[in-house]
Amino acid sequence: MACLVGPIVGTRWPAGKRGRSPVFIGGVAGAVFGLYPAAVVASVLGCQVHGLEGHPVEVQVDVSAGVPGFFLVGLATGSVREARERVRAAIRNSGLPFPLRRLTVNLAPAELRKEGSGLDLAIAVGVSLAALGRSSPPGTAFLGELALNGQVRHVDGVLVAARSLARHGVRDLFVAASDAAEAALVERLRVFAAPSLAAVVAHLGGEAPIPPYAGGPPRVEEGAVEHDLAEVGGQEAARRALEVAAAGRHHLLLCGPPGAGKTMLARCLPGLLPPMTLEEALELAEVRSVLGELPAGRPLDWTRPFRAPHHSISTAGLVGGGSRLAVPGEVSRATRGVLFLDELAEFQPVVLQALRQPLEEGRVVITRSGGPVTYPAHFQLVAATNLCPCGWTGDDRRPCRCTPGAVQAYQRALSGPITDRIDLQVTVPRTPPEVLGREASGEPSRTVRARVERARRVQLERQGVLNAGLRAADLRRWAPLRPAARAALERWAEARGLTGRGFHRAWRVARTLADLDGGGPIGEEHVLEALGYRLLERAA
Repeated sequence: MACLVGPIVGTRWPAGKRGRSPVFIGGVAGAVFGLYPAAVVASVLGCQVHGLEGHPVEVQVDVSAGVPGFFLVGLATGSVREARERVRAAIRNSGLPFPLRRLTVNLAPAELRKEGSGLDLAIAVGVSLAALGRSSPPGTAFLGELALNGQVRHVDGVLVAARSLARHGVRDLFVAASDAAEAALVERLRVFAAPSLAAVVAHLGGEAPIPPYAGGPPRVEEGAVEHDLAEVGGQEAARRALEVAAAGRHHLLLCGPPGAGKTMLARCLPGLLPPMTLEEALELAEVRSVLGELPAGRPLDWTRPFRAPHHSISTAGLVGGGSRLAVPGEVSRATRGVLFLDELAEFQPVVLQALRQPLEEGRVVITRSGGPVTYPAHFQLVAATNLCPCGWTGDDRRPCRCTPGAVQAYQRALSGPITDRIDLQVTVPRTPPEVLGREASGEPSRTVRARVERARRVQLERQGVLNAGLRAADLRRWAPLRPAARAALERWAEARGLTGRGFHRAWRVARTLADLDGGGPIGEEHVLEALGYRLLERAA
C-alpha cells in the first residue's frame, strides 16, 4: 500500500487534466492511511434566546484531517453562518492558533434554529481550545459577539440567557464587560466580564485569571414619583377613581373635553402604585433585555413603566410581532406599569381588538414563522377620549359643533368588547380657571399610595391576588354581597342591560371600595359607587 500512496501524494498533475487535484487525493489518502493525527474534539456551552426563553446550545468542534475548511452545521441562519469569518479573524488577531485542517462546528441540538451573534464567543473558544488540545471546564458557558480584533461585544437577551443557563446547572458565565451587571442579577451564577477572546483563553489555561464580577445582589428600591397627584386641581371624582384603580389594579377610562387634565391624571397613576418587587423588576428587565434597552450600568429600573403609544400604532407595535420571530410590543414594555391610550376612539378597531387577550390573561402569545413566543402583559390600562370629534360634547362653556350623526358614530367606536373590559369609566369636566390659578392643595401621591398599599395588603392576605384578578367563583367566596347590595346590583344589571362581564367587574370594584374602607363586607353604598363608574351603561 505504501507504494500506492507515495506516487499519489508526490504526483503533480497539470490543472484541469484529471478531475481531482493531487492535494485532495493526498488529503484523503493521508486520512485513510494514518499520515495525520486523530481528530480533536472540543465542546463548550452557549445559549440561544427564543422570546423570553433561553435554550442551552452545545458547540461541538471537530478538527480532523482533510481539505482545510470551516464548516458550520446545526440549523444556523445567515447571521450565525457569518460567525465563521468573525471567529477566524478574531482568533488570528488575538495571536491564537487557527487550525489549518478540516474544521467542523456543530451547534446542538440540531433541530433548534440558531440566529444572532450571541454564539460567537462560544464558537471561538471551542475552536481555540481544540487547536490547543484543551477542554472547557464543566458548568461553564460563553455568551457574546466578537469583533474582528477579538474584543467581546454586547448581545441582547443576556439576562434571559443567564437565568436559563443557571437553571440548567451552569455555574460560570463569560460575557462582555457591558453585560456583566445584567448577568450578575441571576443568583448562584459567577459572572466573568471578558474583555477579549485572548483573555478568556488565557483564563481557561490558568495563565491570567479574570476576577469574577463583584456586583452585589440587587436591592429593592423605591421608584421616583415624577407626576404628583397634588398638582391636579379639582377633579375630585377622577382622583377618587384613580385611587380605586390603583388599589384593585382596575382598568380606567377618562372621558372629557380637551384640556380637562386626562393625560395629567393618567401620568399620576404610576406614583400611586406600590414599589415593584424584585421578581416584577426582573420580569420587566427580561423584556427590555430582549429588546436591547437595558442600560449597561443599571440593569434594574425600579420605576414603574408608563407607555403612551400614538393612536396610529400598528397591531404588531402594540401587542408585538415581526417577520420571523415576534418581538415584544407596547403591552409587554408596559408590564407591571401603565399603558396609556390617549384618544381611544382614534385607534384602529383591529388594533384595539388585539388587546382582548392581554387584558384578560396578562400575557400575549404570538405565532410567526419562527414559532410561538409568549411575552408578559401585566399592564394596567388607562384610556382617555373625547365624546365627539370636536371634543366639546357635554361642556358647559363651549358648544359642540358636531352633528348628531357624527357624535353617534364617534361614540360607537367606544362601545363593544374593549370598553366592556374597563372597570372604571368616569367623566373629567374642564377645570375652572379660578381653580387652576390656586396653589396645589390636593392630597400628594405619597398619602394616597399609603391607602392603596393598605388596601392591596388586605387583598393579598385574604385571597392571594388583587381584586381585578378574581374570577366568578372567587367573588362568591371572597366578596359576598349583603342582601341590599346584591339587590342594587341585580336591579341595575336588569335596567341597564349589563353584560355578565360588566356585572362581575362592577362586583370587583365594589370589593375594592370596601377594602379601601378597611376590608369589611360589601355594602349597598359600595355597589352604588361601583355602578356609578359604569359611564357607558349610564348613558345607554
